Amino acid sequence: MAISSKPILISIVGPTAVGKTDLSIQLAQWLDTEIVSADSRQFYREMTIGTAKPSEEELKAVIHHFINSHAITEMYSAGEYGRDAVKKIEELHKRHDTVIAVGGSTLYLKAIWDGFDEMPEIDPSIREKLNVEFKEKGLGSLLEELKLADPIYYEQVDKKNGQRIIRALEVIRGSGKPFSSFRQKQTEEMPYDHLKIGLNVEREVLFDRINQRMDLMIEQGLFEEAEGLYQYRDHNALQTVGYTEIFGYMDGEYDREEAIRLLKRNSRRYAKRQLTWFRKYEDIHWVEPGQTDEVKSLIEKVLS
Repeated sequence: MAISSKPILISIVGPTAVGKTDLSIQLAQWLDTEIVSADSRQFYREMTIGTAKPSEEELKAVIHHFINSHAITEMYSAGEYGRDAVKKIEELHKRHDTVIAVGGSTLYLKAIWDGFDEMPEIDPSIREKLNVEFKEKGLGSLLEELKLADPIYYEQVDKKNGQRIIRALEVIRGSGKPFSSFRQKQTEEMPYDHLKIGLNVEREVLFDRINQRMDLMIEQGLFEEAEGLYQYRDHNALQTVGYTEIFGYMDGEYDREEAIRLLKRNSRRYAKRQLTWFRKYEDIHWVEPGQTDEVKSLIEKVLS
């Protein structure tokens, strides 16, 4: 079952709260290697509780890359991550036959699995202006602009995902070309081979784990963390589940109980979207949490 003579990137993927961190650390210690995070929010130093970062003990147990690497005021796109992460993985492969990637951020995983589209450099002031428009006029007006400027991408985009809509309009305004015109790249050959391991459990069990995680985050101080970041709420890094619901509570849109309900509901919906995306990849080997021996056997077959 050996793949080729290339070094191997072992990706541990799956929906939120399924147990990816635990498995990745066990495997990294077993293989004596390092971990590359593919979580689009764990980059940010200021966001800890709401991003479920590995604990200090876990970070000490195995060297992690792309955790606490950026400030929330910095823009860091999937394309930028892809370039940086592929370079880092190549560097690590000089010391390790295998490297582990772990995360559930689909665009960021795609960047290290399939490559990434080259996007033009855009004046940061364009995004700032779009964020103001989003706040003042809402998503509807931005969607109308996108529909007129790039009907192809309009049909493809998640129309509830403000971050992706703003990103598309940023490129359109900055380049004068449709965003879809920059998204033509086919899957490229990467400098490593892949072993993709997916973690999942029955839906009821997963949803229960998500609810329990949110309760633990709240107990650990999620509301207080979000309140401390409120002044940065318009930054891209904070346009995410786990923070926007609390910002709505802080704005007086609903009470704390409703904020908690939304936190859990939106986290469950996010998990369903993740799983839908992962199903596009037929080469993911699916296991359940706790099946570590089965995963090790699979890795041994690939390395033999």
